[in-house]
Amino acid sequence: MGFRFAGFRPAALGSAAALLFALTAGAAMAQSAPAKAATTAHPAAAASAAPAPAAAAATAETATKPGDATAGQGKAAACGACHGMDGNSTDPQYPKLAGQSEQYIAHQLENFKSGKRQNPIMLGMATPLSEQDMHDIGAYFASKTALPGVADQALVEHGQQLFREGDVKRGIPACMACHSIDGRGNPGAEFPQLASQHAQYIESVLKAWHDGGAWGTDAHSQIMPGIAQKLDAGDITAVASYIEGLHPATAGDLPQPSATP
Repeated sequence: MGFRFAGFRPAALGSAAALLFALTAGAAMAQSAPAKAATTAHPAAAASAAPAPAAAAATAETATKPGDATAGQGKAAACGACHGMDGNSTDPQYPKLAGQSEQYIAHQLENFKSGKRQNPIMLGMATPLSEQDMHDIGAYFASKTALPGVADQALVEHGQQLFREGDVKRGIPACMACHSIDGRGNPGAEFPQLASQHAQYIESVLKAWHDGGAWGTDAHSQIMPGIAQKLDAGDITAVASYIEGLHPATAGDLPQPSATP
C-alpha cells in the first residue's frame, strides 16, 4: 500500500522521514535493552525457574492411584439412577456395571468425557469427573456381583455356538476368545465382562456396531464393529440372549452327591 504526502516539499518530506526512522529505531532499542539486561544481569534467574523438589513431590502425589471402592461408593451415587445402586440396572436399556473391571469402566468414562463415545447423558455425567474419580467409581462397581439373567431356550443353541465357536466360514471369531468362556472378560486387556448383561442392551450395541458405529479410533474400538458387521439380525438376537443367561458356575449349579443310606 502506498501513501501520497500532499502539500509537503521534498526537503520537508525527507526530514519527516528521517525523524520517523529515528523515533522507530529508538523505540526498538528501548524495548530490546531491558530484555537483554534481564538475561545477562541475573544469570541465576534461569536456575530458580526450575521446579523445586517439593513441587515435584506434590505433582507426584496428585498422580492417579488405584481406584478406592469406598470413595467410589459416594461418587457413584448419581450412577444408581440408571445403573442401579449396586450396578444391577433394572431397566434393560441401561447396562449392568456390577462386576465390570475398574480399568474398563474408567476407560469408557474417559471416552464419554472426550466425546470419543457419543452419549448426551453420559457426556454430562463424565465431564466433571477427574481421572481419579473414574477409577474410584470403577473400583466400586467392580466390587459388586452381577445378578444372573435368563436366556431364551429357543435361542441358546445358536447363541452358544457363536459365543464359543464363532463361524469360521463367515470369519466370525468366538466371543469367548476375548471375553472368556464364562463371560468374565479380561481386565488386563480391557475386554469387558459380558456375563448376565441385559440382552436388550447387548443387542442395541451390536446393531449400532453393525451399522457402522464405533467408540473411538484406538485399536480396541475397531475390533467389534468389524465383527458385528458380519452378524445378521438372527445372530445378534441369539448371542445377546445367550449372554444374558451366561453366568459363572456356583455351588448350586453343580451336581449334588446323592445321600447315603
